[in-house]
Amino acid sequence: MGKESSFDVVSRADLNEVRNAVNMAQKEIATRYDFKKSASAVTLEDDALVLVSDNEGKLKQVVDVLEDKLVRRKVPLKALQYGKIEEALGGTVRQRVPIAQGIPDVKAEAMNKLVRQQFKKVKVQIQGDTLRV
Repeated sequence: MGKESSFDVVSRADLNEVRNAVNMAQKEIATRYDFKKSASAVTLEDDALVLVSDNEGKLKQVVDVLEDKLVRRKVPLKALQYGKIEEALGGTVRQRVPIAQGIPDVKAEAMNKLVRQQFKKVKVQIQGDTLRV
């Protein structure tokens, strides 16, 4: 008889590390020459980042700075779900970037199906945003 064991598949970004990366990005934006007199900013609101800048080109630079800091803090960039770039007050642009917490139902179902096809005797349970195998 084989040994019975289980494991959980969970996908969460560490919000403390995200907060640290946002703070580091804000400091760099505040001191870089190419952001001088710019309305560029990164803020963390609940489970989403809000990026603001003068135009789409500057916003792209803000994204680059932020992603560099997130990678250094070992936050997976796949957790970021970039929204549409919108016009904001004062002629600026804004982009909301929700941070994925957990495994979406559709992906959990697909993983469940794949595991069951590959391993006939394995039991899989989906509990909230966790896949238990």
